[in-house]
Amino acid sequence: MPFEARLAALSEAVRGCRKCEHLAAFRTQTVFGVGNPNAELMFVGEAPGADEDKQGEPFVGRAGELLTKIINAMGLTRDDVYIANVLKCRPDMPKGAPGNRPPTPLEMQRCLPYLREQIAIIQPRVLVALGKTAMAGLTGTDESMSAMRGRWFSFENIPLLSTYHPSYLLRNGSNAEKRKVWEDMLLVMEKLGMAISEKQRGFFRSAS
Repeated sequence: MPFEARLAALSEAVRGCRKCEHLAAFRTQTVFGVGNPNAELMFVGEAPGADEDKQGEPFVGRAGELLTKIINAMGLTRDDVYIANVLKCRPDMPKGAPGNRPPTPLEMQRCLPYLREQIAIIQPRVLVALGKTAMAGLTGTDESMSAMRGRWFSFENIPLLSTYHPSYLLRNGSNAEKRKVWEDMLLVMEKLGMAISEKQRGFFRSAS
């Protein structure tokens, strides 16, 4: 069965999932994933937020816009990569409460088989975990992001690198923090054998 058909079948299974009744009752729709089913690079976040829940696509809010800029700076587009979350439903919030909450370990454990299957179908050469929660969902680690970023891990024998979530950069957008994320992306580009220009190597070099 072609990649696209396998992903479509898995997406349909996710759409009907009720493993977490509280999430199924709260969600507008499931948020499966988007991008190239033959992607060499796959980004994994923690869970959909309000914007993603409305549109049915991961990383479409402000953090998503920043992720797109990061991908473009690598010389790629969103159509070149694949983007998904550990959780396929937006974590439930009290009625009228603003913002989003992180998924619980149990919620991620229940949903992880779907992500594992996505990764098995796409077979990316490199995985990037966006944020501490996504890394915890993938590996079970409780290390801090400062301790994990810049180090290679492995998920199902695929090289896995963790970096700060784009929302972190929206809150702490100094050149020094941007440079840390960009250094991680340079590691990814090197792992993929991508050409890196001197201009790209110099992005955010001057810390503010």
